Amino acid sequence: MKGFLIFSVIASVCPAVHMAQVFVYGTLKKGQPNYFRMMDANIGQAEFVAHARTVDRYPLVIATKDNIPFLLNVPGTGQRVRGEIYCVDQKMLDFLDEFESIPEMYQRTTVRLEVQDGPGEPENTPKSASIVEAFVYSTTTYKPEWLQKPTYESYDAYGDHGLPYVCRDDRSPE
Repeated sequence: MKGFLIFSVIASVCPAVHMAQVFVYGTLKKGQPNYFRMMDANIGQAEFVAHARTVDRYPLVIATKDNIPFLLNVPGTGQRVRGEIYCVDQKMLDFLDEFESIPEMYQRTTVRLEVQDGPGEPENTPKSASIVEAFVYSTTTYKPEWLQKPTYESYDAYGDHGLPYVCRDDRSPE
């Protein structure tokens, strides 16, 4: 029944056939190094829905020699993470699964989100302060010391943390 509920919530926000709702918190956000991938029609469709933050706290850390943002799947620890919700078609979802190295580097799970600026128009779009569920790429595959790293509420590859993102295609969690 839980899987049906998640599908129902996602389908009501992304009513088009085979559309899913995805929460991005790292390099795929607007203004970040991999955002161009979300807008590449050759990869699939992605439509911005709203800014949101997680209902539960999670550790969002920057790790590996490539300074990759990771949302560790440890609810109740860290901060309420801010990001963006997108409606994506199956082609984009398949691309994101591959891009995020499912299941070796990340796992696609669901997360509850509080919508920050949802217009509520048209009718199927979530309103501000509403709670929705979306897919998220988080990880359970990490070194224990990652839990000791600083956590972030919002990731910015160009932020003052001094850990610039290194874009490479041949990476794995270290």
